Amino acid sequence: EQGLQLLELGGSVEEDCIRIARCFEATRQRCCRLEQDGRRAREQLARVEAERAALEVKLKHARNQVEVEMKKRHRAEAELEKQERKLQLVLELLMREPWGNEALSREQCSVLSALAGQRLGAALAPIRRSSAVDESCQSLLSHSGISYDRTEDDVVRS
Repeated sequence: EQGLQLLELGGSVEEDCIRIARCFEATRQRCCRLEQDGRRAREQLARVEAERAALEVKLKHARNQVEVEMKKRHRAEAELEKQERKLQLVLELLMREPWGNEALSREQCSVLSALAGQRLGAALAPIRRSSAVDESCQSLLSHSGISYDRTEDDVVRS
């Protein structure tokens, strides 16, 4: 476009050719810079995609680890509840049996009475769950836009 304008302005043909050559050279240099910029952008994109893939793998491993730990915790809590029920039954049995009071000292009887009166499971319930741990995953992940939805783990990205 500039070349056509130069030709229309008039002047010597030699000067017009020099101006056109300079325009072509400026355009060639600009194309070279754009090629270099494009190459750098592609290289940066490749690095970022590799980093993203590595982070996705780490996220998948972390999700699996959280799932394993949650299962372990639930099993441990179920076992604790089972043991608490057994202990509660033993306490109730000891408190009901007449021979149990005779075999135990007064101090032991008062401790058992206190435990049986408090309902052992209710007394230990606040200790079992740590208020510092929020298992919902929503509190931490919702702010960062990450979902615990496993359907995204199987998506192949191109």
